[in-house]
Amino acid sequence: MKPLAFRIRPKVLDDIVGQDHLVGPKGVIRKMIEQDKLFSLILYGPAGCGKTSIAEIIANTYPLSTFSFNASCDTKAKLKEIADSAKYYPNIICIIDEIHRMKKDVQDFLLPFAESGALTIIGLTTENPYRAINPAIRSRCHIYRMNEITKDDIIVLLQKTIKGENLKPTPLDILEYIAIASSCEVRTALNMLEIANMLDEADMTLDNVKKLIGKKVFLIDEKGENYYDVASAMIKSIRGSDPDAAIHYLARLLQTEDLEFICRRLLCSAYEDVSLGNPNIGPRVYAATQAALSLGLPEARLPLAHAVIDLATSPKSNSTYTAINEALADLEDLTSMAIPPHILNKELKSGKYEYKYPHDYPGGYVKQQYLPDELIDKKYYNPKDTGSYERAITEHMKKLKGD
Repeated sequence: MKPLAFRIRPKVLDDIVGQDHLVGPKGVIRKMIEQDKLFSLILYGPAGCGKTSIAEIIANTYPLSTFSFNASCDTKAKLKEIADSAKYYPNIICIIDEIHRMKKDVQDFLLPFAESGALTIIGLTTENPYRAINPAIRSRCHIYRMNEITKDDIIVLLQKTIKGENLKPTPLDILEYIAIASSCEVRTALNMLEIANMLDEADMTLDNVKKLIGKKVFLIDEKGENYYDVASAMIKSIRGSDPDAAIHYLARLLQTEDLEFICRRLLCSAYEDVSLGNPNIGPRVYAATQAALSLGLPEARLPLAHAVIDLATSPKSNSTYTAINEALADLEDLTSMAIPPHILNKELKSGKYEYKYPHDYPGGYVKQQYLPDELIDKKYYNPKDTGSYERAITEHMKKLKGD
């Protein structure tokens, strides 16, 4: 019998979980299919979030020849064979897995076909395409981020699967356990559900399922607490300047052995919660997390503990966090804002506009407009007074403006 994860592989958009922004009633991919349009796109997100399933559903929707190419192992010769097929068809679809690994010469070969529309690309990657993919490829594709699958998404999927596949009734505490133990990865969760169904219905208890799965899971304590809650508690303790609580939650997180996740959370805290309150904290935490990843467990606990206590005891400032969030929010409301012409400096020779070069003025400062007219009085950055560095910034800015 085929594995459960294979049997219930999504065949239509309604089968996709956790990606309503793309495949829901107002999702761009659903609209694309409903309106019988097709364009090149790149889907990026964590493993197991449905990238391949969406790509295959798109390909199966259109009466076009579809080819698959894996950029990590397939050769340029294979891509040439795919491109040659475009000579015989008005359009073909090429699903490119791990597109971020595509070599430059392969990308260059592909570009004319994508440019002419002879080949429609559906690229799949776990990497951020704005960092990992050649701009020439990016400019020819629409880029869509996939959501991480949540615990609730997994539970809904498992309940739907139990009903659709006529599996044994499974208590909610077991479904929650599977969702967390699988790290919210769809295929892993379905495989665990299939193993759990080897038990007789009378033996379907949480303890028996734990024994049967036989996997180190992300249940932090004996109450089955969600490890994302523990991570949140660690960050809140850091933010609240409580090093003892922060270390306690770090210790609980270390039981997961998920060093990359812990390191990401600490780096985020460095720039969200401490930031310019202690501007050296970012590089220090980065160095500590890199040391932890290099050492591995159990020694990784040492640089991570160092980073957690450093973060928790540092002066705090969220001024940069609020500044960029407010700036991004304004872009949602104000979509057309001209850059002041003297900043563009395009009319300098004619004398129509004049950009004043700050270094030509005393103190390296001259008053002139930089923000668009629509935001002329907007103030995004408001220094905190919790740390000496930002207090110095405040004094410096007052001095420049003559306040």
